[in-house]
Amino acid sequence: MTQAGYKQFCPVAMASEVLCTRWTMVLMRELVAGTTRFNDLRRGVPKMSPALLSTRLKELESAGVIERLPSRAEKGVFEYHLTPAGKDLRPVIEAIGNWGQKWVESTLSLRNLDPSLLMWDMRRNLDPSPLPPLRTAVQFLYSDLPSTKNCWWLVIEPDGEVDLCWSDPGFEINLYVTTDLRTMTAIWMGLATLESERDKIELIGDRKIAATMQVWLGLSPFAKQKKLAS
Repeated sequence: MTQAGYKQFCPVAMASEVLCTRWTMVLMRELVAGTTRFNDLRRGVPKMSPALLSTRLKELESAGVIERLPSRAEKGVFEYHLTPAGKDLRPVIEAIGNWGQKWVESTLSLRNLDPSLLMWDMRRNLDPSPLPPLRTAVQFLYSDLPSTKNCWWLVIEPDGEVDLCWSDPGFEINLYVTTDLRTMTAIWMGLATLESERDKIELIGDRKIAATMQVWLGLSPFAKQKKLAS
């Protein structure tokens, strides 16, 4: 690692030298969630520069946490996969996430709004099982954002594959969701529900898809953790 280090034999100090550099734990969150390709990792950490992302990946590879392997699906493309040491970090990442959900104040969490991260997480955790066995397109319009960032589309294919689009995919829209970014983030994090925020969210389109939104939305993997901080 490039940092000076703590110069302590304690395992906590030694592990911190590997994991506690800036952005590393957030990057590990993406890797533990199953993201393997560089461009997809960038979507999960949109405010991290490509140069720093490349540096952190090399550091994690050097530490034996990940390995860089040729993609089996696409020639000339490389992927980053967790080693046994990396997989062993899953309960660590989950514990940190649960602690943050439980003890960090909601008002602090909801200051850090990011539509690209929110939509990427929604895409990754969406549960297609309540949706009809047909292509389903959902448009999200965030009324408080500028026109360059306020429209997003989730396209769910019959096989369950979910795609996130920044521009109109050209499909028939089954459901239009209009709200503000803070409200949608609070719902996604489990700090609110569609029912509790119904005066702040408008659903237009297929009634069955709208009625099951709280289920197919999937929610954050930490949403079930009871919030103890106000």
